Amino acid sequence: MAKEKGFIVLALFLIFSLIMPSSTIAKSRRPITDIEMRQKKNQCYEDIESGLWGWQCKSSMIAKENCVLKCLSPTCYQIIYQPDPLEEGEKDLIRGQEYKYCMHKQENICEQYKVNIVMV
Repeated sequence: MAKEKGFIVLALFLIFSLIMPSSTIAKSRRPITDIEMRQKKNQCYEDIESGLWGWQCKSSMIAKENCVLKCLSPTCYQIIYQPDPLEEGEKDLIRGQEYKYCMHKQENICEQYKVNIVMV
């Protein structure tokens, strides 16, 4: 049930992204790179280790990983993982790819938003 709900939310997000006018969503200069994503992820790990995310994020490795995913993109975490968070020992490659795609789409939308603000 939780995975179905997450899939529905993801589908709605993608549909909304596709039906927006092309003048609103144009290609960004470039998508977020794996290196940039790794840098952001490392910063999230540092923030969690310093206690900025609270003790619950340091309670286990999987709790830390879920908090890192929230830190990287709260919106994508809510769509992909919140309905069914990662569990100890779980390697979910499909949701990992969905999350990465969501982050790329979100980055493109944010980049275009910045361009539109500058143009106004």
